[in-house]
Amino acid sequence: MAKQITNYQCPSCTGPLHYVGESGMLECDYCGSKFTVQQIEALYKDKDEAAAAASAQAQAQQAAQQEADNQWQDNGTNWATDQGLRVYNCPSCGAELICDETTAATSCPYCNNPSIVPGQLSDMLKPDYVIPFKLSKDAAVTALKNYYRGKKLLPKAFSDNNHIQEIKGVYVPFWLFNGEADADVTFQATRVSSVTTGDTVITTTDHYRLHRSGTVSFEKIPVDASSKMPDAHMDAIEPFDYSELKPFSNAYLPGFMADKYDVQAEDCYRRADERAENTTVEIMNRSVSGGYSTCVPESRRINIRRGKMHYALLPVWLLSTQWNGKNYLFAMNGQTGKLIGDLPISSSKVLAWTAGIAAPLMALLAAFFWL
Repeated sequence: MAKQITNYQCPSCTGPLHYVGESGMLECDYCGSKFTVQQIEALYKDKDEAAAAASAQAQAQQAAQQEADNQWQDNGTNWATDQGLRVYNCPSCGAELICDETTAATSCPYCNNPSIVPGQLSDMLKPDYVIPFKLSKDAAVTALKNYYRGKKLLPKAFSDNNHIQEIKGVYVPFWLFNGEADADVTFQATRVSSVTTGDTVITTTDHYRLHRSGTVSFEKIPVDASSKMPDAHMDAIEPFDYSELKPFSNAYLPGFMADKYDVQAEDCYRRADERAENTTVEIMNRSVSGGYSTCVPESRRINIRRGKMHYALLPVWLLSTQWNGKNYLFAMNGQTGKLIGDLPISSSKVLAWTAGIAAPLMALLAAFFWL
C-alpha cells in the first residue's frame, strides 16, 4: 500500500489548516478558526505516530520486496523508484502524490490539503529546532518588486511585465555547528603620515608586524543540508534570529513545503570550518587598535575544535521567474525578509551608460592634450 501521510484538517469544519506567521497559529482556509501549535500537536499526536510507524513499515517491506501497489511498470522497472520518487495517498481525496524522496511536507495538487510525511522527520531524522515562517507569500512578492527598484541596468519590460512563475515557502534543512577556534594570527600593518612644506608633500609609511592570539567560541554556524538549495543563496539571506528557534513540531509545517536533509553533517564540516576560520581572522583584525592605515593578515594558525551540533529547519521563500527563455531564482529569508537573486541586464542601458561616461571622459582628455 502507499506510504502513510497526515493531513492537518480543521477540527471544526475539516478544512485544510496552514500555519500563519503573523498570528503564530494554524488557521482554517474555510471557517477562519484558529488553533495554537500546542492544540494541534495534542490533536494529531496519535495520528502522526501511526503514520510514521506505517511509513517505516512500508519502507522496510519495500527493501525486501517491491510493492505492487506503488509500481508504474515499464518493461519490468519501477518508474518512481528509478527516478528517486515516492508515492503517497492523500488521506482527504485519495489521490496519489508523487514526491521527491526527501520531501517531508507538501500539499495535495487536487484538494490543496497540506500533507505531512511524519516518517521523514522522526527518530534520528527529527530536527531539534524550527524557526517558523514569519512573513507571508504577499510579503515575498512585495519584497521582490522592491528589489527591482533602483536597478538602473534592469530591463524596463522585465520589471513592468514580469510574471512570477512560482512562489513556494520551504523549510530548508540546516546543520548548526558549535565549536571553538584557537587562533594565532600575524598581520602586516602600515601607518601613513604626510607633512607639507611649501609646495612639497612628504609622505612617510611606517610598517609594523602585529600578532594576535586567543580563543573564539562559535554557536550555531548554519550550513544548509539540502543538495537542491543553492549554497550561495542560502548564505546570502543570513542571518536568522536564533532567539525565535522553537523545539521542532510538525504543526509548524502545514501550508509549506519541507525537506529532510540529504547532505550528511560530515560533508558540511569543511564549509563550517571555513566560516569559523574567516570569522576568527576578522575578529582578530577588529581587535587591532592604534590608528593603522592598513592591516592585512600575513599568516594564521587556527585549530578548530568542533562541539555540539544541531539539526534545524529554517524558513525560506523561493521565487522563480522567467525572462527571454532564462530562469531567475530569488530566495528570501522567511523570518527577516532579506532577499537575494540574480537579475537580467539591459544591453541597451549598458551601452547608454558607457556612452554617457565615455563622452565627458573624451572631452576631458581632448582638453588636456590641447593645453
